[in-house]
Amino acid sequence: MVMFLGISASPRRGGNSEALLDQTMTGATGAGAEVSKIRLADMNVHGCTECNDCYESGECSTADDMDRIYALLERADRIVLASPIFFMGLPAQAKAMIDRCQRYWAMKYILKEPLPRRMGAPPRYGAFIGVGGTRGERLFDGAMLTIKYFYDAISVSPRENLYLLVRGVDAKGEIEAKQEVLHSAYKLGETLAKL
Repeated sequence: MVMFLGISASPRRGGNSEALLDQTMTGATGAGAEVSKIRLADMNVHGCTECNDCYESGECSTADDMDRIYALLERADRIVLASPIFFMGLPAQAKAMIDRCQRYWAMKYILKEPLPRRMGAPPRYGAFIGVGGTRGERLFDGAMLTIKYFYDAISVSPRENLYLLVRGVDAKGEIEAKQEVLHSAYKLGETLAKL
């Protein structure tokens, strides 16, 4: 069974990006995936201190809720990060989690060790849901670059053709009026689960 992890990066509970993530997870469940969801705003995740302990051991020496996230990241076959766009990038909650994945970068590129995975696990794929309040042409550029390197560090193949990027949605609950976008989120989850 495919293990599907949804990560909500919004500090606002039940916001637009989280509503789309929930639809994605419903689609994944309908396609037979086992799903888990985390809300980064509900977790205690400190930023990376750049101590470089992970360069020696592949482990992060900071003890907090990131330990739980590490376990989920390692178990997941499909990962979807859903986030609002803040100042052309990801909010602090998402960036703290991503920066703490430096341990996986160190494992991969310095220690030359594979990501810990269960035997017989399927290939890992990832997608991104981004929601921005403006309609700027380059609205998602900063976030997309960060997502690209995040997925590389954790050995996930991004499925950019499945990314769901929504412009001009800001007020809480505004996404509920956009049924076609909600349907696209459902299909994203369904498609990812079936890959």
